This record gives sequence, C-alpha cells and structure tokens, in this order.
Amino acid sequence: MSPAPLAAVFLDRDGTLMEEVHYCRDPEKVRLLPGVQAGLRALKAAGYRTMIITNQSGIGRERITLPEYQAVHQRLLALLGPGLIDGAYYCADVPGEPSTRRKPAPGMVLEAARDHGLDLGGSWFVGDKAIDVECGRAAGARSILVQTGYGRDASGVAAEFVAKDFACAVEFILKHPYAR
Repeated sequence: MSPAPLAAVFLDRDGTLMEEVHYCRDPEKVRLLPGVQAGLRALKAAGYRTMIITNQSGIGRERITLPEYQAVHQRLLALLGPGLIDGAYYCADVPGEPSTRRKPAPGMVLEAARDHGLDLGGSWFVGDKAIDVECGRAAGARSILVQTGYGRDASGVAAEFVAKDFACAVEFILKHPYAR
C-alpha cells in the first residue's frame, strides 16, 4: 500500500517570497519579504511540502541566462535556510507562445504533484498575480493572492483569500486545513 499523498503549498517566487526585481539576474539583489522564513517554518511544522513555481520568461527572452537564474535561486535558498523548500520548478517559455507549463497553465504544479506524491485537493497556491491564482485553481488547489509585489494592484481575482502578505496567507492556511 502506497503512502497517502501529501498536501503542499505552491509558492510563486518574485513578489511573494522575495522582493520583485524585474528579470532578477544578480544574486545580490535577492531580498526576502518580511515573514517569509517564519511562515515557511510554520508550514513545514504543520506537515506541508513547499514548492516554488515560477515563470522565468527572462531566460526565454535572453534577458537572463540559465546560470544567472540558478545563481539567484541558490541565493534565495541560502537566505531562506536549509529544509524550507522541497522543490522548485521554473518555466522559461515566453508569453504568447503555446505552453502547458507557463502559469496560468498548471503544468509545473502537475509535475510537482507527480514528482512528490502531492494531494492537489489538499494543497494551496500562494502568489502575487492573478495568473498564480488561476494556476492553482486549474491544478485543483486552493489559491491565495498576496498583496505584495504585483498583488498590490490586483483586484477581482477569484482567490480563496486575499492576504496583505505572506505571513497572513500562512495564518489563513493553518486555520483552514484540508479535511480528507
């Protein structure tokens, strides 16, 4: 008998976990948003897996290189500290081109669910854009819009909850666990 699927929190990167930097290619520009480390620790303590799901069209547009993206990613992980992120998926596809992976399409979330044995119905997607909310919903997860990054300007999105920041999103998730 295989183990029961695990719930996860899928996380947008830029504007959700770290400050928005247009096509961030410099690891020295990575700045965590307030409450992110504590929020991730609380999610992990509650048994959630944490997965970064990020569009990175700067790679496809040749504005950043794959090694630059990887250096920024490594810097983010170093600032967060060990054990807080279970997986990370990025999509270099450019907008306007057919893609099953580029958010709002759910491809990266579905890959993570397959790779890690995740229960999408018990999972959440947290991001600062309407496409993050749409991606989570398309994958069968519940979605939260954070009003950091681009989320300050978002309105009328069909999120389960709109949170002022990541800490508030985590508080909401922990108060609304999935009942199997």
